[in-house]
Amino acid sequence: MAADQTQRKFLEPAVLARLAAVPLFARRPMQGNVSGRHTSPHRGTSVEFAEYRKYVPGDDLRRLDWRAHGRTDRYYIKEFEADTNLRCCLVIDTSGSMKFGSTGITKFEYAQRLAAAISYLAIQQGDAAGLACVSDGIVTEIPAKRNPAHLRLMFDLLEKAKPTGPTRLIESLHQLAETISQRALVIIISDFFVPPEELRQCFEHFRFRKHDLAAFHLLDPQEVEFKFQRPTRFLDPEGGPAIFAEPSEIADRYHKALTAYLTEVKHAVDTSGVDYHRVLINESYDAGLMRFLAGRSKAGGVR
Repeated sequence: MAADQTQRKFLEPAVLARLAAVPLFARRPMQGNVSGRHTSPHRGTSVEFAEYRKYVPGDDLRRLDWRAHGRTDRYYIKEFEADTNLRCCLVIDTSGSMKFGSTGITKFEYAQRLAAAISYLAIQQGDAAGLACVSDGIVTEIPAKRNPAHLRLMFDLLEKAKPTGPTRLIESLHQLAETISQRALVIIISDFFVPPEELRQCFEHFRFRKHDLAAFHLLDPQEVEFKFQRPTRFLDPEGGPAIFAEPSEIADRYHKALTAYLTEVKHAVDTSGVDYHRVLINESYDAGLMRFLAGRSKAGGVR
């Protein structure tokens, strides 16, 4: 990594070195334009045998299996899994709620670290990475490329992005599901403060478009625990009205609403086949990333 890149506050070279030992795999067949380590939906000529099929005029005669012909007196073609490169598209929520943080780091700063590490790992292994920042729409988008110099553009965008304004995450995700033309690994990093049923429809849209979808659901411990000791004025970072309340009087209702919301989100990801990771931002981000990468390995991931 270039010296100037190591000065980015969201990059930790020691963490990247540890994570680089575990490759990033796709769980679904990918469509790239160069050879790589990921399964393609097309048949090719890699070393991994897939199946036999009958010869048809026009097939490459070099792929005939003469041993099979000797046994059966019929002509068969050997087919192999074609391996291709991965296109990794990162989507970061930059709406106002992402600037909240009670443990010394905001949800957006945590998202910066996740996105920077994943994009670095993808490009280092020869794959392509791109980035979209969304809040009240798609604020900025950089298409996926494999060039290592492309990282500078992505890191510049991550550095300049600021969490602000209301969220239109649902509309933005539907738009991205349509505009990401080739199959890709799409990784969404957000606090997902949107109706879970609408979120499920977004996930299904990506699934219909045959993308491999992963989601990092970022929550601050205070959002989960709701430990406030005195009357508090609660502000909406996305522009809604403030609420002044006695925490002890609303804590039970808050926890019930939170449990119902998380249950609905779990149902949305389960029915949509999303690689879902709920993360409290007081947890080391590299620990969550290691679980993500290990779950996608050829031994443990869904192929």
